[in-house]
Amino acid sequence: MIRKRYQEAKTGLQLLKSIDADKYLKKIGLGKEDHHFWKQVGKALLCTYTLFGVAWLYNETSPLGWWTLKPRPKEERELAHLYERREFPYPGDAEAMEEFIAKGGMIGTTIGPKGIIETDRDSYNYQKEMQNKKFDQEAMKLWLRMRNEVISELQEKGYDVE
Repeated sequence: MIRKRYQEAKTGLQLLKSIDADKYLKKIGLGKEDHHFWKQVGKALLCTYTLFGVAWLYNETSPLGWWTLKPRPKEERELAHLYERREFPYPGDAEAMEEFIAKGGMIGTTIGPKGIIETDRDSYNYQKEMQNKKFDQEAMKLWLRMRNEVISELQEKGYDVE
């Protein structure tokens, strides 16, 4: 007569004890000999994120400019507390956008002390003013170039011109 041996079904704690977890963890690089490696990786990540966090915090409250190592001028540092960040409306808020554009929007507005928006110029006048400023700069460059040419020609001919 043939005897059949049945294996007892292992459940709960018996099943947990019978599974060789180290064998499976070792296959995916998480065995006992890999603990030191993963500990070092964890430390490296912790240090990296700490440095990024400190840099981000320092950037928000920095006495320097935006990620620059050049210090701001003394006058700018002294007046920095007078200026606040400009609040822009959320693009989906139609009413706030209309109000923002009516006040001058981004073009043509200047922000004074304590965030007071000075809207004495509309965008058309601002653009015209910028064009005039560019024109004046170009005219000044041209005049200086012509003046220097005349001075150099007179000096070549022997005249004493300062």
